[in-house]
Amino acid sequence: MGDMANSSIEFHPKSQQQQEAPHAGGFGCTLTELRSLMELRGAEALQKVQEAYGDVSGLCRRLKTSPTEGLADNANDLEKRRQIYGQNFIPPKQPKTFLQLVWEALQDVTLIILEVAAIVSLGLSFYAPPGEESEACGNVSAGAEDEGEAEAGWIEGAAILLSVICVVLVTAFNDWSKEKQFRGLQSRIEQEQKFTVIRNGQLLQVPVAALVVGDIAQVKYGDLLPADGVLIQGNDLKIDESSLTGESDHVRKSADKDPMLLSGTHVMEGSGRMVVTAVGVNSQTGIIFTLLGAGGEEQEKKDKKAKKQDGAVAMEMQPLKSAEGGEMEEREKKKANVPKKEKSVLQGKLTKLAVQIGKAGLVMSAITVIILVLYFVIKTFVVGGRVWLAECTPVYVQYFVKFFIIGVTVLVVAVPEGLPLAVTISLAYSVKKMMRDNNLVRHLDACETMGNATAICSDKTGTLTTNRMTVVQSYLGDTHYKEIPAPSALTPKILDLLVHAISINSAYTTKILPPEKEGALPRQVGNKTECALLGFVLDLKRDFQPVREQIPEDKLYKVYTFNSVRKSMSTVIRMQDGGFRLFSKGASEILLKKCTNILNSNGELRNFRPRDRDDMVKKIIEPMACDGLRTICIAYRDFSATQEPDWENENEVVGDLTCIAVVGIEDPVRPEVPEAIRKCQRAGITVRMVTGDNINTARAIAAKCGIIQPGEDFLCLEGKEFNRRIRNEKGEIEQERLDKVWPKLRVLARSSPTDKHTLVKGIIDSTTGEQRQVVAVTGDGTNDGPALKKADVGFAMGIAGTDVAKEASDIILTDDNFTSIVKAVMWGRNVYDSISKFLQFQLTVNVVAVIVAFTGACITQDSPLKAVQMLWVNLIMDTFASLALATEPPTESLLLRKPYGRDKPLISRTMMKNILGHAVYQLTVIFTLLFIGELFFDIDSGRNAPLHAPPSEHYTIIFNTFVMMQLFNEINARKIHGERNVFHGIFGNPIFCTIVLGTFAIQIVIVQFGGKPFSCSPLSTEQWLWCLFVGVGELVWGQVIATIPTSQLKCLKEAGHGPGKDEMTDEELAEGEEEIDHAERELRRGQILWFRGLNRIQTQIRVVKAFRSSLYEGLEKPESKTSIHNFMATPEFLINDYTHNIPLIDDTDVDETEERLRAPPPPPNQNNNAIDSGVCLATRGTKLATSPVFSSGPGSLLHSVETSL
Repeated sequence: MGDMANSSIEFHPKSQQQQEAPHAGGFGCTLTELRSLMELRGAEALQKVQEAYGDVSGLCRRLKTSPTEGLADNANDLEKRRQIYGQNFIPPKQPKTFLQLVWEALQDVTLIILEVAAIVSLGLSFYAPPGEESEACGNVSAGAEDEGEAEAGWIEGAAILLSVICVVLVTAFNDWSKEKQFRGLQSRIEQEQKFTVIRNGQLLQVPVAALVVGDIAQVKYGDLLPADGVLIQGNDLKIDESSLTGESDHVRKSADKDPMLLSGTHVMEGSGRMVVTAVGVNSQTGIIFTLLGAGGEEQEKKDKKAKKQDGAVAMEMQPLKSAEGGEMEEREKKKANVPKKEKSVLQGKLTKLAVQIGKAGLVMSAITVIILVLYFVIKTFVVGGRVWLAECTPVYVQYFVKFFIIGVTVLVVAVPEGLPLAVTISLAYSVKKMMRDNNLVRHLDACETMGNATAICSDKTGTLTTNRMTVVQSYLGDTHYKEIPAPSALTPKILDLLVHAISINSAYTTKILPPEKEGALPRQVGNKTECALLGFVLDLKRDFQPVREQIPEDKLYKVYTFNSVRKSMSTVIRMQDGGFRLFSKGASEILLKKCTNILNSNGELRNFRPRDRDDMVKKIIEPMACDGLRTICIAYRDFSATQEPDWENENEVVGDLTCIAVVGIEDPVRPEVPEAIRKCQRAGITVRMVTGDNINTARAIAAKCGIIQPGEDFLCLEGKEFNRRIRNEKGEIEQERLDKVWPKLRVLARSSPTDKHTLVKGIIDSTTGEQRQVVAVTGDGTNDGPALKKADVGFAMGIAGTDVAKEASDIILTDDNFTSIVKAVMWGRNVYDSISKFLQFQLTVNVVAVIVAFTGACITQDSPLKAVQMLWVNLIMDTFASLALATEPPTESLLLRKPYGRDKPLISRTMMKNILGHAVYQLTVIFTLLFIGELFFDIDSGRNAPLHAPPSEHYTIIFNTFVMMQLFNEINARKIHGERNVFHGIFGNPIFCTIVLGTFAIQIVIVQFGGKPFSCSPLSTEQWLWCLFVGVGELVWGQVIATIPTSQLKCLKEAGHGPGKDEMTDEELAEGEEEIDHAERELRRGQILWFRGLNRIQTQIRVVKAFRSSLYEGLEKPESKTSIHNFMATPEFLINDYTHNIPLIDDTDVDETEERLRAPPPPPNQNNNAIDSGVCLATRGTKLATSPVFSSGPGSLLHSVETSL
């Protein structure tokens, strides 16, 4: 590492000069000292700090900073530090210059062919055959009586070159603006990232780039460390250093064992304070970046080399067992070089389509050239009986070049190079606009994937709710208070314990500050649940600040920080008498299991047995949870001075507690969420809630949001039950079992991050429905990283989200609001539709232009549309049309249709109908004009013109009509679902109007003044009006096409499917192989039998039911057939016949398994809506089991059905 550091110093001659000054700028450490210090780890580092500075506070003194107060916030001092130790900023790689982009655009194959042809054509046009023997070469240049006309032969070649330059510049400019936008986006993401530092004893949020050496930074769970530093004080700090070391295990950090914190690493647990010792290019990450950046070019070469090697390695690893060894090799090679992030759905479909069209175009152009050459050769040498004379060669070659150019023109028109451009423009435009809708898109393709989303798995806290929490109910001293109790009503002892427990056992960074404006709500800073508890202290007319001042953070003896596994937080303090007191708070069902005592109304301890606990759950916790409250238990425990426990054994320490209080915290649903969820459901998107909360709380909130509706058939599961259902006896997850659970699952409560990941992965990999699912996930915690990465689109919360979550996500919601997700869906669908509109337009032009050029060339030996004209048409239809159609703003109506899904073809049958319908119209018009146009307009025929003949009015009319039809068809293309009104909302898109009018204006200029280069001759007003008339006919024809019902046209095929099921990409297959074994395929066959069995049982159940209600009409109700669940939910025995069968708090897992062995099997839908939400919402506390028949006891009828199940 040492030499690495030195080598990177060489890149910074500036910093070297500064180091030579003794202890630069009056600080007690030089840059080199600090850099070499940061390269050490663990015990070495500690030793070095002790030798050089005494301890960390010694280091702080040398850096002129205070471990508690931080730096004085004075600009000169900060500036000086930046000059000596550098800024916290890693310079990005240089963007590509405009010229580089131009060069890249020139690499396009079709353009290269055109350039070559144009140059050859130019060269030949300057070559005049010697003497007057041109007679011998046949009537090659007949018609060029005018000397000036023959001279003008070079114009065509030059014009082609010019139009190529045009196309290249437009492409390069588009790339350049895209790059610029992307950089703007990156810088905006970087500015968004803030970090907490202490300056002047105040906590401040500063942008990461503003950190300087000597800053005291607050490190907490979920942070991405922005600079290197040394830990001053830490609680239970664990860091994921895999980004630097590749070791996936979390590293424990503490001031007395391993105090080194490195930039770019993630805080996975705990909190602490560090002094910043290296920033920017001098930090560990910066050093690596510098090495990469300096060898940019070498890096590319290396990449190429590495790619080759990768391929080789892959081949070595792959034992070539199979007969088609070569194929495997190829596949492996491909796999080695495929970047992990696969192409987005849309790009996959587009690439495939473009390739298919390109191939077709190539074949057409080849045939065109061959026919033309053959025709010419036969006509001249066979029919005319001429001999090939040497001096005539250039003339003949000129003919061949002309044919070649015609062929290439056909190819140019056939290849839709506008497709990638349209996608880029559309995405870039959407991303820019989505910024206003609070969506910060990090990966362009996420935007379009979002339009196909079929499922959203959302967090509850902060996304569906306001994340402004308040305590509204409490249970203190044997009394359940429905509102905040008066302080006088509580025993001073209880009040005092409660205030201490809340004030000390919460992050000291969490505070409640006075409101900024008069009459506003107090500001909550830090963890919102803790803010609610601190607010509760203030409501009880006490203050938490004095308690914290009395016991500052560094006096805390031990802290067990909150994490998703513990679901609780505990803090130990030392008492005056030398003993210890532990305060603990956490999810009520988890903490109450560890309580053995509880404080009664006088503040004395009373025994708290399992039976009391069950009572409390039924009477206090469930009612609170059914009101949608989160229940938090607050408890404590005293240790005497003599019996200090082993603090590392957490289960021992946090046990045998005394419960002080249980509080119910309300987190109101955001007012706009129910409407947003309704929109999602209307748009065919299933919303699922995945939360760490209690199942009753979760269900109540889900009902308020409209995620679950009474009378629907859904599941609400807890993480434990979910795992029990999806794992087999060996504890492995089976896709088969998952497929039975997820379609109905709406709420997953008490879920761990792994459950979330399992669910997302299960839904994405599932192949049960009629289409594959596309899943979006929201997350804010560090532990949501894997699920966000696995999802098709990951949304991270901009405000509450941790840096780790943001890193893993595709889109950042800057306002943490669920409605922004709906906006993202709208934009995503809009992108998809824009691309389809563009495709519909582009393909019509392609089909027509190719056929016209091809047949025209074959029948009249000359394409009716000249090369330059074709290029102009290409420019209109590719670049301009993609701009015009790709920038249509989205409308609410986009949310009224179902999502397309992964396998939906790009070109629907309606679009196919439109494309072919318009093509028929345009071809009819153009061929009519080509063959009898001269009679109609009474002009000279342009057919069979000699080589350098002047442009004819005839062909100009054809060209002009063609362009007019395209212009009006562009308006038709605005609608792809067969709508009638194609002008709807047209003025909402100024870009579209500008482009259509602009194209029209340029067309007039080209026709009237284009002359020889464009092969145009000016037209009269009457001719112009005819051209316009035929163009407007497109709109009328569009209405005719819309009248034909698509369903009648069975012959139409869709096109542009994604990679089909049989061609699933190799990586996907490879990923899937580990998960599905052949036994599972057999299982699927078993499933059919299982369904038959199920049907029989349902029939039996229906008979039982008929007996029971003695109403036979129930027998043939179709609903009663659909599922066992509906059978359970039929109104006649909704609630009262059913035992509430969810032990909300399992005593311990051991008891639970024992019970499970003894108890009869649980009813098939333990958590089904009608039963559970019924219990919760309707009968709250009424006795449920009344009917003997359905009481699900061992002897009941239902039980026998279950056992047979």
